[in-house]
Amino acid sequence: MFWPWASFAGVAYNIHANRPVEVAAATGIRRITCRAIYGAGTMVSKTARPQIPFDGDEVDDLTIEYPSSDGEPMAENDWQYIAITDTVHALRFRYRHREDVYVAGDMMMYYRMNRPDLSVAPDVYAVIGAEGNHRRDSWIVWREGRSPDFVMEIASPSTWRRDAGEKRDIYAAMGVAEYWRFDPTGGDFFTPTLVGERLVDGRYRQLASSADSEARQRIRSIVLELDFCVLDDGELRLHDPETGEWLRTPREDGEGRLIAEAALREAEAENAQLREELRRLQRQR
Repeated sequence: MFWPWASFAGVAYNIHANRPVEVAAATGIRRITCRAIYGAGTMVSKTARPQIPFDGDEVDDLTIEYPSSDGEPMAENDWQYIAITDTVHALRFRYRHREDVYVAGDMMMYYRMNRPDLSVAPDVYAVIGAEGNHRRDSWIVWREGRSPDFVMEIASPSTWRRDAGEKRDIYAAMGVAEYWRFDPTGGDFFTPTLVGERLVDGRYRQLASSADSEARQRIRSIVLELDFCVLDDGELRLHDPETGEWLRTPREDGEGRLIAEAALREAEAENAQLREELRRLQRQR
């Protein structure tokens, strides 16, 4: 039987009427009261993964504000900043034509209804099956209808212990399919410097790591179908195993644009010279 509603985090939403409903016990969905929070014509995801459970009946209090900033800097040093921006840039460019894939970094994420004091701000995350890749100022899990599929934290002096402990537990409880950690210093915080884990039966299990002539460490993301690689100089790069190409960094894109612009200027100058030569020949006739 088809039920005309989607359920996530214990909340059932009527897809056709775009409003929450109280679902009979026979459906197997826990009864809960919640206000409508979506605009007309918006559908919630029907494939949300388990999230941190709520205690008792919950009502989404729309008067509560969820800040878009925690007042902390995005990065504590150049190594962390470059790793964050390079990875977000590469993933956004790769999925630029996918309306259902949302990629962001250093954005406030709220995972418990009516608790703005409980949040994380993943350095990098990706959602497969998002309701659009439009710009956001925060990710509110129960309103979006799903948790991220992929999260990566870039280690810094003040964050690496929490990344490996408390945050890891939070992401597991949220149902984040893959959780990754990277030490951009080359091993000051932990070794190996890249750790990728996949959620299996509610617990994270390490993904296999290998080394080859191109990278001293290579781990395949099952969710993103990409290889995350640590090069000999310690740089984190993303590699497409299907095409054999490296995903470009912002610096490479900038250099590519400069080269293309220089080539365009050279071609325009050559065309102008040819046009002038043609006019000279026509005058001689």
